[in-house]
Amino acid sequence: MLGEYRIEGRRASEIAESVERAVGSGGLEPGQLLPPLRELATRLGVNPNTVGAAYRLLRERGVIETAGRRGSRVRPRPASTARDLIRADVPPGVRDIADGNPDPRLLPPLAEALAAAARATAEDPGRYLYGQAPVDEELARLARATFDEQGVPDGPVGVLSGSLDAIERVLTAHLRSGDAVAIEDPGWGALLDLVPALGLRPEPMALDDEGPLPEALERALAAGARAVVITCRAQNPTGAAVSAARARALRGVLARHPGVLLVEDDHGHGMVDLPLHPVSPVTEHWAFVRSVAKAYGPDLRLALLTGDAVTLDRVRGRQRLGPGWVSRLLQRAVVHLWTTDAIEPDRVARSYRERREGLLAALRARGVEAHGRSGFVVWVPVPDETGAVSRLLHAGWAVAPGARFRMASPPGVRITVSRLSPEDIVPVADAVASATGPGPGSRYAY
Repeated sequence: MLGEYRIEGRRASEIAESVERAVGSGGLEPGQLLPPLRELATRLGVNPNTVGAAYRLLRERGVIETAGRRGSRVRPRPASTARDLIRADVPPGVRDIADGNPDPRLLPPLAEALAAAARATAEDPGRYLYGQAPVDEELARLARATFDEQGVPDGPVGVLSGSLDAIERVLTAHLRSGDAVAIEDPGWGALLDLVPALGLRPEPMALDDEGPLPEALERALAAGARAVVITCRAQNPTGAAVSAARARALRGVLARHPGVLLVEDDHGHGMVDLPLHPVSPVTEHWAFVRSVAKAYGPDLRLALLTGDAVTLDRVRGRQRLGPGWVSRLLQRAVVHLWTTDAIEPDRVARSYRERREGLLAALRARGVEAHGRSGFVVWVPVPDETGAVSRLLHAGWAVAPGARFRMASPPGVRITVSRLSPEDIVPVADAVASATGPGPGSRYAY
């Protein structure tokens, strides 16, 4: 039953809003069964078709799922409830190693870059009015040169407001409600929220330290996935990075499915020291996304996008009907950061690697299985996720529960190492070992 909450409304949109409001407020919990269509129609005094239309709206919004005769229920991770809320508050005196942020000390100061961009507006104010090119020419040239050096296929360049914005626009450029998308499991929580929110169906794709498993990709495609999203390096939450051998294997699978949309996310550029191994080009439609957030600052909200001409035309056309363009001031600021070598990528990558590998070594010495091939997060499989998070919190360390990142994969916790000092490594490893206990190793941890 629905407890104290009462679904209301006379029109399909009102009924759907009533359910969505209850899910967002907690009145309807994840997994809770909704009334049968005809029963709710009788209770509300409306035609069953009206309730059917409301349930259809809720499915398209990623709020509920329907399993035939077993009825409709609230999704385990409804789009109305962000995964970022699935975490414990960090009380005073507890160190937060859950937030997934880069080390602020490794980010470049932005004052000079923004000032340089502002000076450019005074020199040529016409470039910052309506009707100008949406992409700064110098930014596009620099991005394309780096793409070429690293083997990213040739294609036009777009600028979007971060990786998630780019991925959303690429998916909606090709897919329709009900289409399936293969996504990594465990994977980026924001993407796991976005896919059902777009009315798309997520197909989990298992991975190891070298990226998605070819057999997992094959299963997702066999289940009807029309798109696949792959993280190139610094995968969140496991730190996986696609190797040359894995890229070849994934290309072999995708070559048999040329109509599938391939999206690659290289948000780790500038803060990892493993080489890039693109899977593209292998399908007719593809997109490659590169964010500046992790290396230059999350608040820049800027990502470069390239891909096949049809995909870029659709994305840029839809962008024109919404925000129009990403601020050219920010684009010029990124140009300044790049052309003045505002960061030393090797030094940044080395700093994260030393902290990450230090923690991994300390955990191995204590018999704890953990993963983190690149980036600044470490993934620790645990038998009891809730218990591990609670015990670590009691020990003074707040970690991210794996539920924020999982669909069908086993439990785990994510540790952000970006702000750990060398002196922190042993205390964190001791706390994790005490909270989780040593576990047997396995070929694939997730």
